[in-house]
Amino acid sequence: MKNSGINVKEKLIARYLEKDPPLTQSKSSNINVLLNRIAINKKNENRKKIYFSAAASTGLILFGLIIF
Repeated sequence: MKNSGINVKEKLIARYLEKDPPLTQSKSSNINVLLNRIAINKKNENRKKIYFSAAASTGLILFGLIIF
């Protein structure tokens, strides 16, 4: 009975002492994917600028109509 307790204890301890195998995979990225992401981000930024400009000019026009 005592021996089985030691075996269980050793198994639990051994589980935490095992080292992970070293990862030797190199990371690679596709240049086309990166370039496409940049193009999409540029389009989104331009759209945001246009929306902001439209909202700001609409706000100025409404403000001007209310005051005058």
